[in-house]
Amino acid sequence: MATPDVGIRPTLLERVRRFVEMESPSGDVARATALAEVVTAELAAAGAETRLVDAPGFGRHVQATVPGANPSAAPILILGHLDTVWPVGTLADRPFRIVDGRAEGPGIFDMKAGLAVAIEALAELHHAGRRPARPVRVLVTCDEEVGSTTSRPLIEQLARGAAATLVLEPSLPGGAAKTARKGVGVYRLRFTGRAAHAGIDPAKGVSAVLEMAHQILALHALAAPDRGTTVSVGPVRGGTVSNVIPAEAEAEVDVRFATLDEGQRVDAAIRSLRPALPGAGVAVVEGGINRPPLERTAAVAALYRTARDLASDIGFDLPEGSTGGGSDGCFTAALGIPTLDGLGPQGGGAHAVDEHILVADLPRRVALVRRLLEAL
Repeated sequence: MATPDVGIRPTLLERVRRFVEMESPSGDVARATALAEVVTAELAAAGAETRLVDAPGFGRHVQATVPGANPSAAPILILGHLDTVWPVGTLADRPFRIVDGRAEGPGIFDMKAGLAVAIEALAELHHAGRRPARPVRVLVTCDEEVGSTTSRPLIEQLARGAAATLVLEPSLPGGAAKTARKGVGVYRLRFTGRAAHAGIDPAKGVSAVLEMAHQILALHALAAPDRGTTVSVGPVRGGTVSNVIPAEAEAEVDVRFATLDEGQRVDAAIRSLRPALPGAGVAVVEGGINRPPLERTAAVAALYRTARDLASDIGFDLPEGSTGGGSDGCFTAALGIPTLDGLGPQGGGAHAVDEHILVADLPRRVALVRRLLEAL
């Protein structure tokens, strides 16, 4: 198969710049909505039918549909997100720029360049008068970085009946696709005791902080690193002043797990915690499993091999790997939909001050996504 033209198109870099320069931190309704409207317009120009979906407190999600050559075939779902972790004003200190083949700027790697790649791939097909093999559903959400609370039902609705999901999140180091992601559980626990004067009547008190210390040890004992399960406690808070036995304390708990069985094991154990001290109390105030894992099933592996072979035809290697972070692809994978994540361009510094992408990888990623839409 001939290697396609993968030169860098001016429209692609301009789109990346435009997206980066529209700051869109999670929860900023006005800015997220403004970016959603721009993305909607660009998807419409690429031949998609579009609509905006209200997400109270976050902005608007972008939903789009592109007709396929076989309209009755099960669709492909493309996932991305608008929101970033960077507060408004970050751009003033770290503007979009290109230095030594690296394009830099807040949110560029996670994941505004991935959005630009997806739109460019659809635009190339549209302007060439070609259609993807199957209908394509596109969903770009505005609350991914804070747990996808408003978008999860929509993600799962659009995923049902899909042939595959392609996620334009950042690639792994070296440009690898993500064929496995850990699931995530987040909890807030409250510990109660009984207040007393620490100097006069210490025996009458029950320390909530001491109870929390016992439970922190129990929580960390739930980890099983050999099975990919980690538990991290923090931040913690407790007490009022030093001369009062603390009556209340709180802790936040982060759990990561490679399989749903492991996540359910730890979840059940956390909900079954019992006080270590007489008179103390332990309760899960809120939380639970908020993202299931993306497990590397046979169907995921087959989808990856297709992408790897197409990348080889284009002229680059596409390795695979796993990550401890979650994405919206976890939700589609949990429904049994073959899901390939990390199709965004190579780079680094997600959520860090050195966030960047490699400009030379952009056209390769566009070509790969376009080929996937034509081949699947």
